[in-house]
Amino acid sequence: MKKMIAVVDDEPDILQLLEINLQKSGFNSICFEDGKSLLQYLQTDEPDLIVLDLMLPDYDGFDICKIIRNQSKTKHIPIIMFTARGESMDKILGLELGADDYLDKMSSPRELIARIKAVLRRATQPTDTSVIKLNNEITIDPQKYQVLVNNEIVNLTTTEFNILHLLAMHPGWVYSRNQILDHLWGNDKIVIDRTIDVHIRNLREKLGDAGSIIKNVRSVGYKLEL
Repeated sequence: MKKMIAVVDDEPDILQLLEINLQKSGFNSICFEDGKSLLQYLQTDEPDLIVLDLMLPDYDGFDICKIIRNQSKTKHIPIIMFTARGESMDKILGLELGADDYLDKMSSPRELIARIKAVLRRATQPTDTSVIKLNNEITIDPQKYQVLVNNEIVNLTTTEFNILHLLAMHPGWVYSRNQILDHLWGNDKIVIDRTIDVHIRNLREKLGDAGSIIKNVRSVGYKLEL
């Protein structure tokens, strides 16, 4: 079954261009020119991924991202921010709010398609579905794509979950940023390695006190220390 991609942008020419390229790449798509239309659509339907512009006529893209991530029905949907605002702080903020990737509009449609495929591939279920328990505090259930801290559900993005699951499979092993990127993106790795730092920071904050088991190994990467 073809994946459904929701695209939100207030420029009709860009919507048409992306719609054509998504169709050529084997995707279905639905397009919106404002944030309100997208939010109304999400009340009844669920796309496989959202491509979201930051500068919309009614909502700021960051606000849309927060709304999607704060609703139980939509929090798991991957989001790629696709915008003309290429400032590094915007990219960091987008990732901190739960976006899975951030791409400048100056990039080609071909690169966006590659990012979409990479993010969707990351969203697939891990091959190892064994439940992992850490320090009697953290429970990781790949079958349900769920993390609990002291029996309370913690809402993680797909990327955050996959990073935690990778580290938890081999506590004590040190993973470099590039190794983590390879695990997440494979041959489609395009983003910079410092993106991982943002996801790790978000992950620690969401895990609360239990997040202290994620350790930084200076100049190398990250590990779990139980």
